[in-house]
Amino acid sequence: MGMDLATVWALLILFAVFAYVVMDGFDLGIGILFPAFPPGRGRDQAINSVAPVWDGNETWLVFGGGGLLAAFPLAYGVIMTALYPPVVAMLLALVFRGVAFEARWRDPAHRPWWDLAFTVGSTVAAFAQGVILGALLQGIAVEDRMYAGGWLDWLTPFSLLTGASVVVGYALLGATWLVWKTTGDTQARARRMAPPLGAGLLAGIVAVSLATLGLEFDYWNRWTRYPVVLLTAQVPLLTAILAYASWRALRRGRELAPFLLTLGLFALTFAGLCISMFPYVVPRALTVHDAAAPDASLGFMLVGAVVLVPVILAYTGWAYWVFRGKVGDEGYH
Repeated sequence: MGMDLATVWALLILFAVFAYVVMDGFDLGIGILFPAFPPGRGRDQAINSVAPVWDGNETWLVFGGGGLLAAFPLAYGVIMTALYPPVVAMLLALVFRGVAFEARWRDPAHRPWWDLAFTVGSTVAAFAQGVILGALLQGIAVEDRMYAGGWLDWLTPFSLLTGASVVVGYALLGATWLVWKTTGDTQARARRMAPPLGAGLLAGIVAVSLATLGLEFDYWNRWTRYPVVLLTAQVPLLTAILAYASWRALRRGRELAPFLLTLGLFALTFAGLCISMFPYVVPRALTVHDAAAPDASLGFMLVGAVVLVPVILAYTGWAYWVFRGKVGDEGYH
């Protein structure tokens, strides 16, 4: 497949989605794990670790969603129609979480309720994202370039499995982030939680992978036909190696390595997703070329993306660099 404008935009959106998953994933993970930390210093330290960057992380969600609408309007219309309930649940949960994040500091009298809202919002958002992924993988019914399924076609055992797996994965990202960024009891709690969460994520990856191979689409052929299997077999092999390396790093008291290795696990699962789906936007129904906007529109928008994406990367990198230290009782130091 040539590197035409539709493919370039598909890669840009894939990059934006991956950036959102890994960047917003760890602060959603902290929300999921929030009840495991004692009220007061423990929770304050956990939430302060992401306070400077959490809202900027969601820039990539806006870029991914807006890019899908602008570059692949047909796919956007089909996906939003098919997955309206989980998409709305995700957006409402993100709003709920954002309000709770800020209000817990400004309304101390009701902080336990805001903490609960922060946890619920984070968990629902993570679960909805996993359900959306599962619904895409299992396929969406399309006829005459329109959604042809029912209101609850997205709700299946497979989509619930992917939803639960994403929740566990985000929780692991949050735990390893706290191992890196915090000290004392907060770090110790996060370090204890990380190994079972890592085992849970590995089990989820195996379960989702095996279930995906059994779906109707040609996933089995994409992964097992010779000689492609010589390449695709490296994904599960590297996943096992990184999972073991992460466990060893936690056992040895490392701080940054477990987080980076967990990011590597997410990168491998994302690579597996691309192997399974690309060049389809909606499996069995729409490829990137079927759903793409006219080349004139794609080219015009690409000029803006070439300018904006480096700017976003620059200020994101600068923010992480400025707040590169550890979090104490009074914030970063």
